[in-house]
Amino acid sequence: MCGVTGLFIGCPALTACPKAALAALATAGTGHAAEPPAVPPEYRTPFATWFERASVRQAPRRVLDEGEEKHSFSPDLVPVAGHALVRALPGDVFEQVLTQHLYRYLDFTTKLEHLVVNRTVLGIAHRTLGVDLPEEMVFDAYKIYCDEAYHAVFSMDLLRQVRARTGIAPRLAPEPYFMTRLRRLQESLAPELRPLAELLFVVCSETLISATLAEVPDDARVHAAVRDTIRDHAQDEGRHHAYFASFLKYLWHQLSPPVRRHLAPLLPDLVLAFLHPDLPSVREELLAYGLSADDSEQVLAEVYDERKVREHARGTARLTLRYLTSVGVLDDPAARDRFEELGLLEGAPPE
Repeated sequence: MCGVTGLFIGCPALTACPKAALAALATAGTGHAAEPPAVPPEYRTPFATWFERASVRQAPRRVLDEGEEKHSFSPDLVPVAGHALVRALPGDVFEQVLTQHLYRYLDFTTKLEHLVVNRTVLGIAHRTLGVDLPEEMVFDAYKIYCDEAYHAVFSMDLLRQVRARTGIAPRLAPEPYFMTRLRRLQESLAPELRPLAELLFVVCSETLISATLAEVPDDARVHAAVRDTIRDHAQDEGRHHAYFASFLKYLWHQLSPPVRRHLAPLLPDLVLAFLHPDLPSVREELLAYGLSADDSEQVLAEVYDERKVREHARGTARLTLRYLTSVGVLDDPAARDRFEELGLLEGAPPE
C-alpha cells in the first residue's frame, strides 16, 4: 500500500522511489556526469545514550489524574483562545476549545510520525533511499523508528484517556492539513521528484522548533499527564533534530545540480505546508461553538493576520533556515526569491 502521499519505501520493483529518482536524475540536464559530491561531514551520533534515555525505554505510561482539575492545553498556545469573543464563551465551552486543540495536536503527531516520518526512517534503515550514509547513521534510524512509533502510541493513548474523562468527542479531519498540502506540492512536480520532496519535508518538520514542545511541559495550569507526555516527546525530538540536520547535509550534497535547482525553490513551501494554520477547520470549529459567521470571520482575521502567521513561521523555522543556508540552498536565486516572497527571511516580511 503506497499511502496517502504515494511514497512506499522498500519495494524493489518500484520505479518511482527516491533511489530510482536519484539515479535517474544524476546526469539530467547536464549532458555529462554530475559533479562529485562534497566530502560528507563527520557524523556524530546524538543517540549515544538512547538505550538509557529514550522515552520508549524508560518513561512510564502517562495517566490522567481523575481528581486534577486543570486545562487540557496551554491557553497561551491556542491562538483563538486569546480572542475576546472566544474568551466570552461559557467556561465549559472554552475548555472544549482547549481540548479540541489537544486532540488536533495528538492526531497531528500520530499521523506525522506514522505516515510520513517513519516511512523516510524505514528507507534510511534499509538503505533504499539511494543516499550513502555512515553505518552508525543507518543504525540510528532504527532508534528513530522506535521513537516515532512510540510517540504515535502515547499520543493516541492520551487522546483516548481525555475523551473518556471529558466526554468531548474529537472534531478531526480525516486527513491533517499538512498532508493535503504536501500532496498538492508533490503533484506540482515531475513524478520522479515527488519522493525527494517528501524527504525534504521530513527534514523540515524534524528541525522546526515547536513552541508546544518547549512550553507546555512547564505550564502548571495543564494536566500533568499532558505535560509529561509532551516532555517525553520533546526530549526524544531533540535527538531527532540533530540527526536530520546531519541527514540534510548528506542528502543535499548527493543530489545533482539540476535536481537541487528543481527542489530548492520548493523548500519554503514545504516549511509553510507544515506551519500554516488550517483555517477552514478552525472556522468550522468556531461555528460549532455557537459563534455567528461574522464573529467567526472576525476571530480568524484578527488572530491569523497574515503578518502574524509569517512572523511565527519565520521564528519557528529559524534553525531550519540556518541548516538550509549551510548547504547552499539560499545560494539559488529562485529559492532565495521564494523565501523572501513568503516572508521567511529575516528583514523580509510579506507585503
